[in-house]
Amino acid sequence: MSRRVLDEADIVRSLRRISHEILEKNHGAEDIVLLGIPTRGVPLAERIAQNIRASEADVEVGSLDITAYRDDLRRQPMRTIGRTELPLSGIDGKTVVLVDDVLYSGRTVRAALDAITDLGRPRRIQLAVLVDRGHRELPIRADFVGKNLPTAAAERVLVKLVETDGADAVEIEEER
Repeated sequence: MSRRVLDEADIVRSLRRISHEILEKNHGAEDIVLLGIPTRGVPLAERIAQNIRASEADVEVGSLDITAYRDDLRRQPMRTIGRTELPLSGIDGKTVVLVDDVLYSGRTVRAALDAITDLGRPRRIQLAVLVDRGHRELPIRADFVGKNLPTAAAERVLVKLVETDGADAVEIEEER
C-alpha cells in the first residue's frame, strides 16, 4: 500500500523554488550546467532549466549516466549502460548542478562525482534533488531540496513523472 505525499502542484512548486534557489546561490545563470541523473533526474533537470529560462536566461542541460561508476555492479551486473550527454561547451570551469529524484544513501551521488571527474573539471558541483529521504551512508548533502521526507528504512519513495510514468506524484510505500 502506498500513500501520496506530493501531487503534481507540489512538484511544480518545489521545482520552481529549486530553480530560484539555484539562481540566487549562483548569482544568475551564467556558466551553469544542469546534469540530470537517469532516469528521473533527466526530466527534472529539463523542468528546472525551463523555469530558469522563463525567469532569467538560457542554461545548458545534459545527462550523466553513472552505471559504470556504481559500487553495486557485483550484485546487479546486468545494468544497461545509458547515455551521457554533455553540452557542446563541456563542463570545465562551469558550475555543474547534478539533478536527481531521490537522495537516499548518497551512493548514486558518489558515483556521479566519479563520473564527472572523468569528463572534466568543473569550477564547482552542486546537488539538487526533488526528495531527500535521509538514511545517508556517505557524507553527502543536497544544496537544493524540494521536500525532506523522513522515512523508515523499510519504506520506498516512488517518484512518478509525466515523462516516464504518465503522471506526476511522489508516494511512499512499505517494502514487502
